[in-house]
Amino acid sequence: MSVRRVIVDHVLFVVADLDASRRLYTAALAPLGYEELYVQDDCVSYGAEDLDDFTICQGEPLTTAAHVAFSAEGRETVDAFFEAAVANGATIRGEPGVWTQYSERYYAAFVNDLHQNNVEAVWHAPDPVIDAPHRPGVP
Repeated sequence: MSVRRVIVDHVLFVVADLDASRRLYTAALAPLGYEELYVQDDCVSYGAEDLDDFTICQGEPLTTAAHVAFSAEGRETVDAFFEAAVANGATIRGEPGVWTQYSERYYAAFVNDLHQNNVEAVWHAPDPVIDAPHRPGVP
């Protein structure tokens, strides 16, 4: 499997309710190995290994209809992301499965956050995933 080069250093979403968004993202990102790294009165930054890759800040204008995909280490972490996100206020955009529009190795789940941003967890399997739901189309 090839090693992917990181081309985006970090992402910031502006939110209306920092507490509600924090609950959602803290719960959803935990299974992926991301934690709260920096907490300020109006922002929370998430990442791993002291590298903050994703931040939410309260303010205006709100970030809406954006898309961000978080890398997952396996199916279980994608599934756990999905369950935690939905349990904390996200709405379902695409349930966990193999999204064949992208590849037979693309196992992902999609939710809408509190501002209708498309938030995804994806695992790029080393081989085609045959024992999971196959989902055609784009979520």
